[in-house]
Amino acid sequence: MDFKEVLQIILKEFEKRGVRYGLIGGFALGVLGVSRATLDLDFLVLKEDLPKVQEIMAELDYKCAYKSEDVSQYVSGVKIFGEVDFLHAFRSASIDMLGRAIEKKVFNGEIRVKVLIPEDIIGLKLQAAENDKSRSAKEFADIEALMDYHKGKLDWGLIEEYFNLFENRKKFSGLRQKYGKA
Repeated sequence: MDFKEVLQIILKEFEKRGVRYGLIGGFALGVLGVSRATLDLDFLVLKEDLPKVQEIMAELDYKCAYKSEDVSQYVSGVKIFGEVDFLHAFRSASIDMLGRAIEKKVFNGEIRVKVLIPEDIIGLKLQAAENDKSRSAKEFADIEALMDYHKGKLDWGLIEEYFNLFENRKKFSGLRQKYGKA
C-alpha cells in the first residue's frame, strides 16, 4: 500500500466533504512515535458522515468488503491503494475521541492528518483486546509501547476510565505503576 498517496487522496476528499475523522490503528501508532508494521489505514469517523465516506470510497474504486453497525472495510483491486478500515463513532465515548483528535504532520510535513490522542488509542486497543481475546497480547504490547513512549505526558484519569469500562482495574494499576512516572 502506498500510504502517502492514499492519505493524500482520502484526506483531500474528507476535507472537501467535511468528514469528521481521526486516524487510528497501526499507522496512527507510528504517527504517535511507536513503530509498528501495518498493512492498512484505519480511521474513526462520525457515523453521520458514513454516507460521505461510502461515496468517497466508491469514487476511488474501493469495494466494501464488510460492513456492520460498528465498522466498515474497503478494499481496492489496485495493490497500491490497499485496504482502508473505518470504525464508526456513534457512542458518546467515541464521539469525544474525535473531539480530542490532534493534527500531526507526516511524510516530512507534507501531509497534515488528525490522529487520536494516545489515551484514546489505548482505549480502542483495550476494546479490541476485549472483543477478540486472541489479539490481547498484541493489543497490550501496543498499549505498553504507547505508555512507554508518552511516559509523563499521559492523562491517567482518562486511561483509568477506559480500564474501568472493561473492568480491568488490576491491569491498570500495574501499568500506571510501571509507566506513570516521568
